[in-house]
Amino acid sequence: MGNRRATAATPVPRSAGGARSAFWRRPAFVLLCGTLIVFISLGIRNSFGIFLRPISIDLGWGREALSLALATQALLVGAAAPLAGMLADRWGAPRVIMIGGLLFSSGVFLMARSTTPEGMLASGGVLAGLGLGACGFPLVLAVVGQIAPEARRSLWLGIVSAGGVGGQLFLIPLSQLLVSAHDWFVGLTTLALIAGVIVPLAFSASRAHAFHVSRTDNEDTAIGLAAALREAVGHRGFLLLTVGFCVCGFQVQFLSAHLPAYLVDMGFGAYFGASMLVVIALANMLGGVSFGYLGGHLSKKNLLSAIYMARAVTICAFVSLPVTHASVIAFAATIGFLWLCTIPLTVGLVGQIFGLRYVAVLYGLTFLSHQLGSFAGVWLGGRLFDATGSYGAIWWLLVGLGVVASALHMPIDDRPVPRLADEGTG
Repeated sequence: MGNRRATAATPVPRSAGGARSAFWRRPAFVLLCGTLIVFISLGIRNSFGIFLRPISIDLGWGREALSLALATQALLVGAAAPLAGMLADRWGAPRVIMIGGLLFSSGVFLMARSTTPEGMLASGGVLAGLGLGACGFPLVLAVVGQIAPEARRSLWLGIVSAGGVGGQLFLIPLSQLLVSAHDWFVGLTTLALIAGVIVPLAFSASRAHAFHVSRTDNEDTAIGLAAALREAVGHRGFLLLTVGFCVCGFQVQFLSAHLPAYLVDMGFGAYFGASMLVVIALANMLGGVSFGYLGGHLSKKNLLSAIYMARAVTICAFVSLPVTHASVIAFAATIGFLWLCTIPLTVGLVGQIFGLRYVAVLYGLTFLSHQLGSFAGVWLGGRLFDATGSYGAIWWLLVGLGVVASALHMPIDDRPVPRLADEGTG
């Protein structure tokens, strides 16, 4: 099996005459489509914070009602991710992503027509959450990771992550514009139509993905799914990584859902609050690519530990200093650089330790933990605000959790499991 290492670089398909195939059959085309899919799905998901105040005020619900729907959405995104990975192993990932895009688009469309908290929970929470679990980060990153050249895998994952959050650069300002010029109904309806574009994007990438997955002879194909799950659950490093990723979800989803409202409460305008999410997105594009590149050269677990500690220091400084325009912009830029750069490193670490065969399922499990944290962060933020009229306590909770997550990553054993090491030298 020693010669299998030579197949790590994904082959470029050629026609019968030996010429290079069209671009839409190459790995780079899958990278492009995957980046556009998460550009749409993540951009829309992170735009929901724009709708928190207008929907709550217009319908007289208070902030907890919509916070519960968004928290449920985050939870179901994580719960659906491992299932989507299993279905992708049977049906093919592009087909599952297409189904997810259809469910997500339908959920956002029905959100615009919800007039009760129960209706919002069913549409924006359940339907949109299940759809996002199939067309969001976990499955798309697994698809790109499977066909990426080994030497550039971490970088490609960083590009998808950066491009995904880059959707905020377009969709958050668009959402704010639509809400201000029209209302939240028009805004959500427009986002639903944009979400529908995910379906043709996934379909267009299906042929190239199928070709390259069939040509890639990964050395970890001998193990079955049940054995792979037992192997991961019994690995201490996988458990530490999963718990640490829960903190990531808590931090970023609290900020995504509540930062615009917090800034309005502090006396800043709605446009300024929305623009800070755009600043976060800009900084994250740089951070995602930078840490994706570094992940190919430095220890991924050490980089993750440094990211969580840097988040804790950044949030501590923000809540300790006077809140001014300058301090908010500095906070948004710094936390944005550290925003979702954890994702390519976490996916890369899972693949590095356990191989690529079931990376969609295994990363889906870690992402479920991420979304449990997201649920807690979004819901608890709304609950504490309604109870106390302030976000003060949860800011300091974010700091403490960042320190804990940093410590959890240090003892992770990031060496390939013995199965991979034995097969690689067999």
